[in-house]
Amino acid sequence: MAMPSENVNNMNNQDPNNNGIWAKIMEIKVGVLPLPLYIFIAAAVFLAAYFNELPSDMIGGFAVIMVIGMLLGDIGLKTPILKDIGGPTILSLLLPSIAVFLGWFNAPAIDAVDTLMSTSNFLYAYIAVLVVGSILGMSRVVLLQGFARMFIPLVAGTLSAVAVGLIVGSLFGYELYHTFFFIIVPIISGGIGEGILPLSISYATMIDQPSTELLAQLVPAAIIGNIVAIICAGMMKKLGEKRPDLNGNGVLVRAKGANDIFTEKQKEAPVDFRLMGAGVLVASTFFIFGGVLEGWVGISGAVLMIILAALVKVLNIMPAQMELGSHQLYKFVSSSFTWPLMVGLGIMFIPLESVAAVFSVSYVIICASVVLAMVGSGFFVGKLMNMYPIEAAIVTGCHSGLGGTGDVAILSASNRMGLMPFAQISTRLGGAATVIGATLLMRFFLG
Repeated sequence: MAMPSENVNNMNNQDPNNNGIWAKIMEIKVGVLPLPLYIFIAAAVFLAAYFNELPSDMIGGFAVIMVIGMLLGDIGLKTPILKDIGGPTILSLLLPSIAVFLGWFNAPAIDAVDTLMSTSNFLYAYIAVLVVGSILGMSRVVLLQGFARMFIPLVAGTLSAVAVGLIVGSLFGYELYHTFFFIIVPIISGGIGEGILPLSISYATMIDQPSTELLAQLVPAAIIGNIVAIICAGMMKKLGEKRPDLNGNGVLVRAKGANDIFTEKQKEAPVDFRLMGAGVLVASTFFIFGGVLEGWVGISGAVLMIILAALVKVLNIMPAQMELGSHQLYKFVSSSFTWPLMVGLGIMFIPLESVAAVFSVSYVIICASVVLAMVGSGFFVGKLMNMYPIEAAIVTGCHSGLGGTGDVAILSASNRMGLMPFAQISTRLGGAATVIGATLLMRFFLG
């Protein structure tokens, strides 16, 4: 039977604004999820936890930290000012810690996160993937030549930061041991995932304190240092605009053609999921082998993992396909799980009272002095080494940032994203050397 013509007309003449409004709502994203879908997922997880139906295993743990991490990371990336000072990291670490302190998480939610982070050891898996994948994924030529180019400014900056930090810490009555190992080293360790987490594991093997408790003492210094480094980068940009003779406009070395190798873009290979699977095995093996060697050489397995990965990269003995798989896995994990992992750390390992206990005006001043010394040293040493002082200061300052995200924030503040290869050298190799050196020094001092 034919449909009445007026009904057909009514269907054809439905208000297009209804579809338009829904399409606009779907364009609003929380992370990568459309807002309505995010609300549905978040409500499902919340209700499961509220009615004690949330699985206290990896599935429940991932659900909790992913829902919260996506939201807080997104807010941190979009909030003015906050987005320029490491907002996603700050919010993802501190707000869950505050929520736990206020009792906003019930037992099923905390149990699920605890199972994921501690029992299932997602924390260590994240560390292994980031450390191994980031090192194996670097260009070997850039790694060697960039390190050779940055070695003197990086060493000078590190020594200056340590000296100034110790002096300022002493003026405020801090013990040299505490200032060095718990304030200076975290700032220059290369970020949280690739620096502070392995550092806390190393410290825990030498002092009678679990690594989870040490995190609350190490993280605040790194966050403050990152904020100061970003501010310094902005100030360097302003100085470069007023003093063109000091400004390379994103070029580090004054010699013509000396920067060409670092401006060449590497071709992005298509994502290969089988190689990423092999990357899981490669990262796991480095971590396990580091643990085996720990019993023989007396150095933390997490630190030995860094040394082994760097050694394998320099000797060029890892098949290129395995390096590619490890690096693609690193990119996947770092882009998908960093903010959720920070949420897990905030819930389980960073009690608010412990963080509040270390904060003071003198503490902030010490942190700021470390970064200022690092940046100032890079400026003057770079000038002596035929580098543009502005760029040398900014790249050296990346050594005091929050890892890769810190590098992006610092270089964005200075409008010099082209310096990323040098920043990665400063952060990754400088951070790895700091973790290794601090571990050896602590072992020496503690006998």
